[in-house]
Amino acid sequence: MICVYTEDRWEDILAAVSSVHAQSLAALETLLVVDHNPTLLERLAKEYQDSARPVRVLANAGPRGLSAGRNTGIAAALGEFVAFLDDDAVAERDWLRHFAAGYADPRVMAVGGRTVPAWASGGRPAWFPEEFDWVVGCTYKGLPEGKVRVRNVLGGNASFRREAFDAAGGFATGIGRDGDRRPLGCEETELCIRLSKALPDAVLIIDDRAVIHHKVPGAREGFGYFRTRTYAEGLSKALVAHRVGAGRGLESERRYTTRVLPRGVLRGLRDAALLRPGGAGRAGAIVTGVAAAAGGYVLGSVRARRGGGNITVAPIPVAPVAVAPAAGLPGAREDGAGGESEGREGATRE
Repeated sequence: MICVYTEDRWEDILAAVSSVHAQSLAALETLLVVDHNPTLLERLAKEYQDSARPVRVLANAGPRGLSAGRNTGIAAALGEFVAFLDDDAVAERDWLRHFAAGYADPRVMAVGGRTVPAWASGGRPAWFPEEFDWVVGCTYKGLPEGKVRVRNVLGGNASFRREAFDAAGGFATGIGRDGDRRPLGCEETELCIRLSKALPDAVLIIDDRAVIHHKVPGAREGFGYFRTRTYAEGLSKALVAHRVGAGRGLESERRYTTRVLPRGVLRGLRDAALLRPGGAGRAGAIVTGVAAAAGGYVLGSVRARRGGGNITVAPIPVAPVAVAPAAGLPGAREDGAGGESEGREGATRE
């Protein structure tokens, strides 16, 4: 599934779909869910009306935003598994094959992958710390490597069993991306925590061989976006913590802020002392990012206690039974989001 919302990403959308069609393990279908943009909906329907591969173009049947778009696609999908891809990302050829391998264990309810930034400028800005690559919807330094169990997968490069949505419901609305508005996130974190509560024996994993390349536009390479996105992450984390409790909502973040980030600051200062480019900038960006996220979290917590930030979780309708597919994931679905999860930049942290 690929969730889309703007014609400005037309070429990116086509590239994302092409990467799905080039998979070494074929999917049952590709879903394109359009978020309240009739012009884009019509244009995509015409583009793929004679496609040799099954592509369905759907309108978001819920409120504007990434979460409702994903829920629309999940409800319509025919397969046993649903995979999500950002609308401004391309998947490597074995992406779905590595996802499928993870589901050999029947306890596995979700499999995520590794998201690599594709910087519009041609390379990472010298000041931009790898520990904050989630700001641009990518896998960040500090996540465990290999094939490992995790609390949550990142939404722009992830897959779920259909059973997961039957048990826990869909993505929550009232959190996450909404077109070009403030770059909120964490909808996949909230879902994964809810899933683990609904199915205590569920296993969620990341296999970093399942790789996608996520486009980072020039506007997101600047420090202004960095500061805005980290602040928005704090707001989102506050909503999640208010809903599921700080213990579950912040357990991964505690390790990140007490172990990963201090090491990042020390590396930056060391590089600065050795006159290496960007060292002081990276150390400063980490400190600024933490402060911005903390500020967002405090304000978000106050708003949540006062009744703000209404989060709604709706059950996903039972999908039609798929005709037995000839190949691919046992009824795979392909999803993508454009936004931090990040829009869907997906994503998620984003």
